[in-house]
Amino acid sequence: MNDRLKALADAGVSIWLDDLSRERLSSGSLQALIEDKHVVGVTTNPSIFAKAVSDADAYAETVGKLAAQGVSTDEAIRVITTTDVRDAADLFKPIYDDTDGQDGRVSIEVEPGLARDTAGTIEQAKQLWEIVGRENVFVKIPATKEGLPAITATLAAGISVNVTLIFSLERYKAVADAFLSGLEQAIENGHDVTKLASVASFFVSRVDTEIDKRLDAIGTDEAKALKGKAAVANARLAFEAYEEIFSSDRWREIETVGAKPQRPLWASTGVKDPSYSPTLYVDNLVTNGVVNTMPEATIKAVEEHSEVTGDTVRGDYAGDRKVIDDLEKLGISYDEVVQLLEDEGVAKFDASWSELQDTVTAALKGAAK
Repeated sequence: MNDRLKALADAGVSIWLDDLSRERLSSGSLQALIEDKHVVGVTTNPSIFAKAVSDADAYAETVGKLAAQGVSTDEAIRVITTTDVRDAADLFKPIYDDTDGQDGRVSIEVEPGLARDTAGTIEQAKQLWEIVGRENVFVKIPATKEGLPAITATLAAGISVNVTLIFSLERYKAVADAFLSGLEQAIENGHDVTKLASVASFFVSRVDTEIDKRLDAIGTDEAKALKGKAAVANARLAFEAYEEIFSSDRWREIETVGAKPQRPLWASTGVKDPSYSPTLYVDNLVTNGVVNTMPEATIKAVEEHSEVTGDTVRGDYAGDRKVIDDLEKLGISYDEVVQLLEDEGVAKFDASWSELQDTVTAALKGAAK
């Protein structure tokens, strides 16, 4: 076990891989990451599956069988993705058992086209949960306004949820409220909430990408001094909100029946700006009780460069607020940026889904010849 990765895990950060493919499962590379790199969970999204399925060899046998059955493109996607997630869930089941359900989780996302469709999201979340059939799976639901009631309803049905595409503090608080409401309803519905879990995926690097672009356009020394600071400050303030919400009387009441809090998850932690440290969004977001889901390149960077020196989240929330305030003084609207990022996030996943459909359609046609 690598010392730096172990130090990160020992500090209370669960290391999850932001990637999944048939090749990772069949080659043993995912198992090796579990054994050697302290990886204790996996997240997926449409972009990841679009990339995975482009590896025609890994899916050739499955696609051939599906083509022979004459299935539609969307049904083929459903079979391919749920099979990979189910197999990964089985691989992580020992970790799930050892950590009392905290880790050993694998996520699968509802179709991006449902991001603004509450009823459609709820229906598909239930379908995915049934098809995969593993209790250590998370169904990913985007934190759009339409997604909030779907999060509550899905949890109320006894289904664990990974809430994705969170950028703003206001939306994070609404997500936590949706989680609490979902647990309260799950309890009323007679579900065993000790098995019910959730993470709130707060996106990090994209905040800096957008804000840094605006700071460069301003070009002053004051603007340059704020580059690379907004994303970490935003995430830390989300953790401050987490501490407040999960020390409330409302949570204490829910907790009495064995419910677990909704853990913050740092997503989009690969660095986009090559001038920044490749572990910027790992080293500066270390605290007990969070998840950091990383592409393998970031895991390798942590292994080679990170120095875990203790908690780097708590302690200076006032300084983090000042970063956001200073941006506003320069004319950079926080509310505008986070709304833009949410809209772009939904659009990017939609584009990836279309790419996935095109790839699978071509594969089915090729196999049918």
